[in-house]
Amino acid sequence: MTIQVEILQFLHYNPSSSRVEIATALTNAPNERTLKRIIADSVQKGDIVVEGKGKATRYSLSPQAHLMMPLNIDTYFANDVDERVVQQSFNFQLICDILPNVTLFTTEEKERLDVVHKTFLGNMATLSDVEYRKEMERLGVDLSWKSSQIEGNTYSLLETERLLKEKETARGKTKEEAVMLLNHKDALDFILDNPDYLKELSVRRIEDIHSILTKELGVGSGIRKRRVGITGTNYRPLDNEFQIREALEDTCRLINGKEDVFEKALLALVLLSYIQPFTDGNKRTARIGSNAILMAWGYCPLSFRTVDSIDYKKAMLMFYEQNNIAAFKQIFIEQYEFAVKNYF
Repeated sequence: MTIQVEILQFLHYNPSSSRVEIATALTNAPNERTLKRIIADSVQKGDIVVEGKGKATRYSLSPQAHLMMPLNIDTYFANDVDERVVQQSFNFQLICDILPNVTLFTTEEKERLDVVHKTFLGNMATLSDVEYRKEMERLGVDLSWKSSQIEGNTYSLLETERLLKEKETARGKTKEEAVMLLNHKDALDFILDNPDYLKELSVRRIEDIHSILTKELGVGSGIRKRRVGITGTNYRPLDNEFQIREALEDTCRLINGKEDVFEKALLALVLLSYIQPFTDGNKRTARIGSNAILMAWGYCPLSFRTVDSIDYKKAMLMFYEQNNIAAFKQIFIEQYEFAVKNYF
């Protein structure tokens, strides 16, 4: 870890710190002149904001750095849920004030994704409609399995394939588990048949995707009217139906206003989960919705097949608790590369 990153990580948890406090916290603090230069460089880059003058000078992270800088997940989750200092309530500034004014991917990350996307477009040019459907069926099995596994479904990948292709349920599994998987297939089929459905995001269309994913699972339709809690975190989503709808509408405007398709898809993934607009099925809706956006704009969908479920949940909790997207962004980039390499 560079000294610059160590400083940013310290300020993430200790805003309004003096230079002396920063130096004391560093593993190997440089001399005062070098430290001043490093901090000044971060100020120039827009990562650190300065408050006060002279001895009263204090340093804090900029909103963009707070959102984007890499945090050590292992160190963070070494603390139990009640020991972590978290933002417990919904951050109203995030969707309307912060995210519209930041670029989520660095130049290097964007170039990395663009190279892979060009490979996808080249591969797609050689596929017939039948071959594309066949690859989407294979990806769909993997996505249905992994997306459901993240939610606690115990079907194996092989059992999922038998269920989706041959309608053969697995022994010892509940009916609800099979329904969850079959609903994923129905949602993906719906997107394939209506490829432009989420090119322009709306609350009603998000609700439509959620309705397909949760049918016959005893989940109430529409935006929830009661509180929900999230296991493993002290973050509490909004509990007011009208505020939830407003947050969803703001999210749709934010995503529709972004020009970069990768940003659109990543924002759908994290924000639909963060808002938790439904009583259940929020992360499933986020994953299918994000993929629907990618497909609507001619990009490769993600299966998430190689994601460790615990890593996925930790990255999501990091966004809930710290409004930090770095870990989840890394998952997104890696899964886009995996999808292009392994399906198309």
